[in-house]
Amino acid sequence: MVRSIKNPKKAKRKNKVKGIGSSSAAAPPMPVKVWQPGVDKLEEGEELQCDPSAYNSLHAFHIGWPCLSFDIVRDTLGMIRTEFPHTAYFVAGTQAEKASSNSIGIFKISNISGKRRELVPPKKSTTPVTDMENDDDDDDSDSESESEDEGPDGSGSQLRSVAHSGCVNRIRAMTQSPHICASWADTGHVQIWDFSSHLNDLAASESNIEGGSIVHTQAPLFKFGHKDEGFAIDWSPLVPGRLLSGDCKNYIHFWEPTSDASWKVDNTPFIGHTASVEDLQWSPTEQDIFASCSVDGTIAIWDVRVGKKAVDSFKAHDADVNVISWNRLASCMLASGSDDGTFSIHDLRSLKNKERDTVVAHFAYHKHPITSIEWSPHEASTLAVSSADNQLTIWDLSLERDEEEEAEFRAKTEEEVNAPQDLPPQLLFVHQGQKDIKELHWNSQIPGMIISTAGDGFNILMPSNIQNTLPSEGA
Repeated sequence: MVRSIKNPKKAKRKNKVKGIGSSSAAAPPMPVKVWQPGVDKLEEGEELQCDPSAYNSLHAFHIGWPCLSFDIVRDTLGMIRTEFPHTAYFVAGTQAEKASSNSIGIFKISNISGKRRELVPPKKSTTPVTDMENDDDDDDSDSESESEDEGPDGSGSQLRSVAHSGCVNRIRAMTQSPHICASWADTGHVQIWDFSSHLNDLAASESNIEGGSIVHTQAPLFKFGHKDEGFAIDWSPLVPGRLLSGDCKNYIHFWEPTSDASWKVDNTPFIGHTASVEDLQWSPTEQDIFASCSVDGTIAIWDVRVGKKAVDSFKAHDADVNVISWNRLASCMLASGSDDGTFSIHDLRSLKNKERDTVVAHFAYHKHPITSIEWSPHEASTLAVSSADNQLTIWDLSLERDEEEEAEFRAKTEEEVNAPQDLPPQLLFVHQGQKDIKELHWNSQIPGMIISTAGDGFNILMPSNIQNTLPSEGA
């Protein structure tokens, strides 16, 4: 568990000034200690340091105004990519101070560099660890300024901006046609956009395009007004163009495509929740089934073929259910995150039993509201969670504590790690350094890569211990 640093080069210079490991006369290093968020306190003068060896890759960037929501746009560079450097495409919606200043950013991040790391080093190194990008960039300039178009780690950003009326509460790219995106505005409107021209321009260019300074005016393909604003929206993974949108008035509307650029929205909503609908998820295996969660603490299951009432519903948490994620590799599993900081794993097969107890795992690690939750697209037992406590955590539900294995690991490290003893064995990784994390997504084309957005920008991270889906070197 480590805390990230927004400016690795500044940290690099600071370490060199201290002369860590660079002189025999230097003071002996302090014992390594894992800092526990929410448990340990920082004393005056203390500063958390990122351990770059915990990441195969770690990058930070921003596009101006904070973004409450974003989505990864599937590209044509390859379905499973494991070699650095990487390239990724995104869409994100801003939260500007003035409604007229909002936009949707379509951007490309290239030269995402990194290095495959060993979980247990073969031997202790006498060389100081400074910046995880040393292998990719030896520049050690003392300049404190950094270009907005090139991150401190050498990654490059190319951005196109499209004007958007009102703040963007949530944005999603269609799975089958990723240039088609849906945005939820705080004005109460859901809009469908075609960003193909912008994505094509980004793909064709190797240099920065406009830097986001030019905001294009573009009409949406389609627009629908709810009775109130909302956050819940989801494209069907099975039927191209099918969409769901849910609002704070408890209404869920079903969108059916009539052409590539037009939709029929059922004006009669699905009604069942008694409070705001917070999130929606289509079933990964049944094209007419979807799930919803609500401030009323429940999760409901719906079938678009059998009327406007839920076919089933169950109490999921004692507080608001903020987010849900339907496991696409194990379709009986649904994860939910609550306003009380807990998250649960539900086995939907249990709804057929008399007891109807769906919870197969429940975690109370986070102490502030869960803001995002998502299953890994490559490992059925792995999921990532973000919270208002400024932590992004990664979990593997297949793990159990093995004291013998832990003892063997400590022996291999040849040093005292001072790891906390009371952490859940399923907790794989804790990422920090971002303030007010709002949303995260796994990159389905780059195994092990997670992108997150927060009040102070975006992070791209690839933890070094999330590599069981990657082939070994030379394979």
